[in-house]
Amino acid sequence: MLTWLHIRNLALVEELTLEFPSGGLVVLTGETGAGKSIVLGALNLLLGQRADRTLIRTGADSCLVEGVFEVSHMPPSFHQLLAERGVEPCEEGQLIIKRILTTTGTNRQFLNATPVPLALLQQVGDWLVDIHGPHDHQSLLRPAAQLALLDAFARLESLRAEVTTLYHKAAQLRQARQDLVGDERTIAQQIDLLRYQIQEIESAGFQPEEETTLLETYQRAANAAQLIELAQNALQLLDDQEGAILEQIRSLGRLLQELQHLDPHTEPLLDLHEQAISLLRELHSELLRYADQVELDPARLEELERRVHLLQQLKKKYGPTLQDVLRFAEQARQRLARLESREEELARLETELQQVEQELEAAAQRLSQARQEAAEPLARQIEQQLADLGFRQSRLEIRLRPAESIGPTGKDQIEFLFAPNPGEPLRPLRAIASSGEMARVMLAIKTVLAEVDQVPVLVFDEVDANVGGETAHAVAEKMHRIARQRQVFCVTHLPVVAAAAHSHYRVYKEVKHGRTRTFVTPLTPSERVEELTRMLGGRSQEARRLAQTLLHQYPSSSKPKKRTKRQASQKSKEET
Repeated sequence: MLTWLHIRNLALVEELTLEFPSGGLVVLTGETGAGKSIVLGALNLLLGQRADRTLIRTGADSCLVEGVFEVSHMPPSFHQLLAERGVEPCEEGQLIIKRILTTTGTNRQFLNATPVPLALLQQVGDWLVDIHGPHDHQSLLRPAAQLALLDAFARLESLRAEVTTLYHKAAQLRQARQDLVGDERTIAQQIDLLRYQIQEIESAGFQPEEETTLLETYQRAANAAQLIELAQNALQLLDDQEGAILEQIRSLGRLLQELQHLDPHTEPLLDLHEQAISLLRELHSELLRYADQVELDPARLEELERRVHLLQQLKKKYGPTLQDVLRFAEQARQRLARLESREEELARLETELQQVEQELEAAAQRLSQARQEAAEPLARQIEQQLADLGFRQSRLEIRLRPAESIGPTGKDQIEFLFAPNPGEPLRPLRAIASSGEMARVMLAIKTVLAEVDQVPVLVFDEVDANVGGETAHAVAEKMHRIARQRQVFCVTHLPVVAAAAHSHYRVYKEVKHGRTRTFVTPLTPSERVEELTRMLGGRSQEARRLAQTLLHQYPSSSKPKKRTKRQASQKSKEET
């Protein structure tokens, strides 16, 4: 859900900050040319749409668009995508997207303050928002998304997951088989190389935890002379020279005894003195023991140097750590075993591959059959919704055809085809010319699939183009229904649609000091009456009563959630 939007120096917007409720139907209304498209343009920028410097407000060096999305309910695969691309975690379940355009062309984009390429922004946008209107960001136009929606409608997720698992398992078996296939000379060379590598690592005889101990022992042996000298100097300071510490502290003891004779209350000072002598004697004893243990052994040092050098050579060849070296050896032993018994291994792989391919073919066939059975009911339900939206004699067909081979989603290719008027041929959705038609088709599809579609934010622009009467009421009712399960934004000129909103924002522009600026403000209930009255074409009492009647048809089922000022947003601004 989009909960916060900040725009600076974009077209007619100088500075604009908006907070949105985390669900429900949000409408934007205003006079033609007020700048409603600027808000949607800002959202498109957050979703990775390519942009140029002409969008920057005249006189500014850069423009910024920043949004906060609530993503705590997004599936794990979404958060996995962010983690794999190095994006910082979403604190408090919120994803911050920022886009900066400059007049010099050095554009930048960020996810949670992490710089990212534009392609990743587009990927994230596909997860978060569907925009249906003149500037489309529509996942439903992609065959892969259409196939996923059909599977969701028919509750085929588990069968589809089975096909995906079997597909990847078969691919792994084919790769394993390919690794064993080759000419005898090449395989013989591989066997010789593996044997040499295994023998080189095994002959070194390193144990898994030896690296740390070896390096510590080597460092001690290499610095033995200096260590002995330091220990002896310390011993001399303690007790082996005139004026040593222990001699001084014994003198101190005599003074404290005289002090105690004169003042018995100073007896605790003598106790502290005894503790100090005890600790210094213990230090002296430990230094003697340490000095005796340090050995100047050139032969031992040479042996340790040789072993450290051997370890470094193995790490240079097989891995950055000893653990990596030993892991390489184990993998080499396994591969050598497969190559030495490759005939048996090939036979085993071939048998297992045939079994998996048979299971994959059967699962893909069941999935394809289930899709064929679900395609017609889904198309009819969409047609029923389209009839309510003014397409009373339209046709929609979900066409499935076999792919050239089985893929991770099965063996079907899909296309949603639509004919809005009688006598017109069916054409792919992406070929529909009218943005108003496209938006209403998408509204119909979203209504049918409201419970299974996972995109949390829907945006409809010009969905009410060329409609009125009963169709307008149907558009309002369907968006209101969809908004029960997700966040829906709608730019509209129809008072019937605006009345269905849970949250209503008015877009307007003002001229100050010779410059035009666009503003957006949330409306109170009384202000909504005034705005609907304006949209109804007059300021009469009849128009006002009609506006009140429309609002009473859709009592608000959710109220905007006020959000505190985000520290993350402040941090993002500082980076700007």
